[in-house]
Amino acid sequence: MPSRRHDLLATLVPRIRRSRDLESEPAERARVEAWHRTLDRSLPTRATPGFARRWDASVTDIGFPCHVLTPHGRRPERTLYYVHGGGYMAPIDAFHVRYATRLADAIGARVVMPDYPLAPEHTWHDSHDALVADAARWADREGGIVLAGDSAGGGLALAMAQSVRDRGLPPATHLVMHAPWVDLTTSTPETREVDAIDPWLFFRKLEVYADWWAGASQDLGRPEVSPALGELAGLPRALMLYGTRDLLHPGCRLLVRRAAEAGWDLASREEPDLIHVYGLLPFVPEARRAFAQVVEFVR
Repeated sequence: MPSRRHDLLATLVPRIRRSRDLESEPAERARVEAWHRTLDRSLPTRATPGFARRWDASVTDIGFPCHVLTPHGRRPERTLYYVHGGGYMAPIDAFHVRYATRLADAIGARVVMPDYPLAPEHTWHDSHDALVADAARWADREGGIVLAGDSAGGGLALAMAQSVRDRGLPPATHLVMHAPWVDLTTSTPETREVDAIDPWLFFRKLEVYADWWAGASQDLGRPEVSPALGELAGLPRALMLYGTRDLLHPGCRLLVRRAAEAGWDLASREEPDLIHVYGLLPFVPEARRAFAQVVEFVR
C-alpha cells in the first residue's frame, strides 16, 4: 500500500500540472516552442544542498552542452552518466540534479549529464550519435560508467546501450532505469486504460511528443526511439523500477517480457499503485527504498 506522503503527492500533482486536454498539435507545438525560447539552460542546482561547496561543475561541448560534476575532496572511482527525462521536450530539472548527485555520492562517482536538444525543434537524429560516442568515451575510463535515466531519459539510456553494443564500443557496467519510456508506438493495449488513473502523464500529449521525437511516423518503431522493440541480448545488466499508476508501465512490462525471451539480465521492481518516477520523488519512503535498491545494485 502506498504511503500517505506518496498519496499526498499523487493528489497534488494534477493541481500543478497543465490540463490533460490537448487543443491541437499545432497549438501544443507553439506553446512548447515559446516556452523553450524563455528557458535558462544553465544547470539547475537549487534543490541540491551545498552544491557549490561539494561539486566542481564544468561543461563540455559534444555538439550540445554536457555537464560534468566532479566531487570536492575525493577522487571519483567511476562515472554516473545520467540522462534526464521530461518527455523529450523538457530540460534538466533541479530534482534530476539532486538525484544524480546524491546517487553519485553514494557510489563514489562523478556525474555526467548531457543537455540534449529538445523536441519539437529537434529529433533523436540530432543527439543520438553524439550521446553514444560520449558515453563510450566515459565508459573507457577507469571504473567505467553506470548509465542511468528516468522516463524519457531512461528509454534514451536503453537506446544508447543498444547502439553502444551494436557499434562494438565500451559498454556501461550497469544500466538503471526509473519508469523508462521504452515504447513510443504506444502499441501496448493497456496504455489507454492506465491514462484514466495516472495523475502525471497524459496519453494524447505523449502521442504528440513521441511523434515529435521520432520526426517521422515510420521511425517510431526504431530501436533508437522505442528500444523495447529492439534487440535486447548482450546488454549490460540492468535494474528497472516503476509503479502501476503510471502510463508508461505497460511498456515497462513489455520490456520485462522481451528481456526474458532474449536472455538479458534485467531485474525489475514493479510497485503497485505508485506514480511515475516515484523513485525520484522528494520525502517519500518509497523513494528512499528505491534509492537503496539502486545503490545495492550498482555496488
